[in-house]
Amino acid sequence: MEALVETNYSIDTFYFLVMGALVMFMAPGFAMLEAGLVRAKNTAEILTKNVALFAIACIMYLFFGYALMYGNVTEGAWIPGFGMGIGAENTAAEVLASGGDTYYSARSDYFFQVVFVATAMSIVSGAVAERMKLWAFLAFAVVMTGFIYPIQGSWSWGGGALAAAGFSDFAGSGIVHMCGAAAALAGVLMLGPRSGKYGEDGSSRAIPGANMPLATLGTFILWFGWFGFNGGSELKLSNVDEANAVAQVFVNTNLAACGGVVAALLTARALFGKADLTMALNGALAGLVSITADPLSPSAELSVLVGMIGGVLVVLSIVGLDRLKIDDPVGAISVHGVVGIWGLMAVLLSNGDASLGGQLFGIAAIFGWTFVASLAIWAILKFTMGIRVSQEEEYEGTDISECGLEAYPEFTKN
Repeated sequence: MEALVETNYSIDTFYFLVMGALVMFMAPGFAMLEAGLVRAKNTAEILTKNVALFAIACIMYLFFGYALMYGNVTEGAWIPGFGMGIGAENTAAEVLASGGDTYYSARSDYFFQVVFVATAMSIVSGAVAERMKLWAFLAFAVVMTGFIYPIQGSWSWGGGALAAAGFSDFAGSGIVHMCGAAAALAGVLMLGPRSGKYGEDGSSRAIPGANMPLATLGTFILWFGWFGFNGGSELKLSNVDEANAVAQVFVNTNLAACGGVVAALLTARALFGKADLTMALNGALAGLVSITADPLSPSAELSVLVGMIGGVLVVLSIVGLDRLKIDDPVGAISVHGVVGIWGLMAVLLSNGDASLGGQLFGIAAIFGWTFVASLAIWAILKFTMGIRVSQEEEYEGTDISECGLEAYPEFTKN
């Protein structure tokens, strides 16, 4: 029996670490996607943001975030107890004494959770691209990853108030994606649109990205990493039922993305008369976000439908936000926010334990907290260090003003 417990512990810990590494691979996915969808003169700066935010997320979650989210949460509470660090590792004696109830390393749990934090912050990066000061963004990342995200995460995954209310979010359509989108929306509203995006008559001007192959590569990397995002959230692999569940999650995740691509392409064709690549890419991500709240319960066929609805919604949302003059260069608010809400509601289609009231309550709580807290932090940054580059710096490009180099120097005239 003891040998079996140790073997299962080793298998599940290794599985958890591999899934975490897959989610970590989403970081370059976001970096490539965003670098492809911004103009060439802003490429180095947005890559710098993506590298730096990942490092900041790991450090802040180590010292503050993990303990806030999981360390001292009273059942049903809104305010988690303050703590620091990630605690002691499980000893062999403790694992054996648990009889298999402790089935993965505490360090593997931190590693898996921290890459989710970085994902939420990456969502903000794309939405505020091309006009935000680098250091203002990184200052916000400190607060977001160390405090704003972990507090709302404690309400559900930490066993707090939303868990007690019956809110269901398997892998984070709301806890990760909608949270990141709410913070992004607050930043975009405080920041304003890019110069030249909207004409005096209110018309919207297209500002195409510099590198569609890079954006496409980034989307495929995110698609690949999402198998860890959703598959790892099963938390266990070492018995037949759990192994089958992980396989089901992988299949449903993939099919939802496929449904999102097809639906977004068809919607774009109906609206614009063309097969818009950027909409297809966002459709894939929308399908993935749609299924993330519950990738286990639906049938494979229902997963396609869930993804397709997400694909339609993301196109309509991108167009709608643009008409409202909410300038989001990569469509992050639509993909992760609007579709994140749909993903949480789609749980009701297949999960009998979820309730409409519980889902709506969770949406309101997570979005409300994240948006208000983020708006306050953005406001403080705006009136202290400033959050927007000057008009001249924006015209020249943030690569030069913020990083002092260019991503594509060979294309610059001497």
